[in-house]
Amino acid sequence: MGKSGSERMPCGEPYRSAVSCRVMENRRVAEGYFIMSLGLPAACDTPLPGQFVMLRAKGVQAPLLGRPLSVYAFKRGEKGATLEVLYKVAGTGTLLFSGLPDGGDVEVLGPLGGRFEISPGVKNVILVAGGVGVAPLSFLASHCRGDRADARPRITCYVGAGSADALVGLDRLEASCSDVRICTDDGSCGHHGLVTDLLEKDFNLLDSRDSVICACGPSAMLKRMAELLEKHTVACQISMEERMACGLGACLGCAVAVKAGDGGFRYRRVCKDGPIFDLRELIWER
Repeated sequence: MGKSGSERMPCGEPYRSAVSCRVMENRRVAEGYFIMSLGLPAACDTPLPGQFVMLRAKGVQAPLLGRPLSVYAFKRGEKGATLEVLYKVAGTGTLLFSGLPDGGDVEVLGPLGGRFEISPGVKNVILVAGGVGVAPLSFLASHCRGDRADARPRITCYVGAGSADALVGLDRLEASCSDVRICTDDGSCGHHGLVTDLLEKDFNLLDSRDSVICACGPSAMLKRMAELLEKHTVACQISMEERMACGLGACLGCAVAVKAGDGGFRYRRVCKDGPIFDLRELIWER
């Protein structure tokens, strides 16, 4: 069974300082969505599924702080490594990223945070992605497919978007997953409706003893999943998408409320204690 956030294994120390990297490619894959490929030095740490990096354009005065982006793909070569991030233009920082030319310089801090945990006994991995939440889940799917050649789990992915134009990353998911089920709010592709509605219909097919759900997407999607799972015992790990300033747990700007053993609550930092949490740990009403 998948482990909860409190049971995660340590992931190694992050970089002590940001590393200067070269933009190898920065291409638009859909309206407002881009994939950026970065060349990293050979000494860089290998990211694990669910981890993220803080990215900042080099030599600019504003925005001063980096932007947190999930690792979409990573490949190590003889002389270095290539890191890919998938991002959506949603503010000043990501708008600046979208204009970075091939050969431009950026500063990368990471990999940071914890990872998804898929135990050896898991036979069914269910991924639920909304928007750019497809990035960490695609990275997870590729790991599941490559790490356990002797007993690969069946991977089913539910992908939700507002319309067909906002669907990204399907080619990679289809290469790693046994089944990819698409949902769009306007019905322009796949199931007409919310991704959580389609997931709910398939809940009766899950065996909680050998299955785990991993999800990443808007808070409304995750909150709805928490409501659905009140009636089911299947394990569920989620990657939280929160605004982060430092990425190291110092500023406390990304704190979220989680349940405490005494029936109360406490705060945990998404960047340092997450971004992966047990869905049932989170308090959604606060």
